Amino acid sequence: MTAHALKEASAQQAPARAGKAAINQWGQLMAAAQAGNGGAYNRLLSELGPWLTRFYARRLPLSMVDDAMQDTLIAIHQKRHTYDPARPFGPWLNAIARYKWIDRLRSMGRQATVSIDDEIFEPSVESHETAVTSVVLLEELLAKLKPAQATVIRLVKLQGFSIEDAASKTGQSESLVKVNIHRGLSKLAAFAQSGA
Repeated sequence: MTAHALKEASAQQAPARAGKAAINQWGQLMAAAQAGNGGAYNRLLSELGPWLTRFYARRLPLSMVDDAMQDTLIAIHQKRHTYDPARPFGPWLNAIARYKWIDRLRSMGRQATVSIDDEIFEPSVESHETAVTSVVLLEELLAKLKPAQATVIRLVKLQGFSIEDAASKTGQSESLVKVNIHRGLSKLAAFAQSGA
């Protein structure tokens, strides 16, 4: 992307809803950022913020939306080298956003709950369907990993056990638990990107 094209693109406002054109433009901005264009990267992150806020506002309690959005922006920054400009940006972004959403759902399960009398609660079939689908997809992805990797990811990342507890439960050393988690999560990210 040329400097002139970037200048013209930055003059346009981010669309209220991310359509195909906006998502394609985000892919171009990420490619420019990977080539060292800091302005393109800053613009990309500033445009992703509102999209992520809407994404999480439909899926999480309002009190968790901002933190989930910030965590996702950090994850995008950490994983920006994994984006392949030859592939669509939308699935790459969606995979990261969904993983961070699942992380938030897991953390909700470990927090104290509030009585239903204290909150207005209107269950939605669609939200339950999405949650069930996500759990099923996660289990399918975990089944593709080596058993040692899947076991420690379930213990540490899903059930909240410490590395030390996971090591004692599995018989793996603490360093092996960390390695298996790292390698397993890397494979899960690769599976998600490839659509496997």
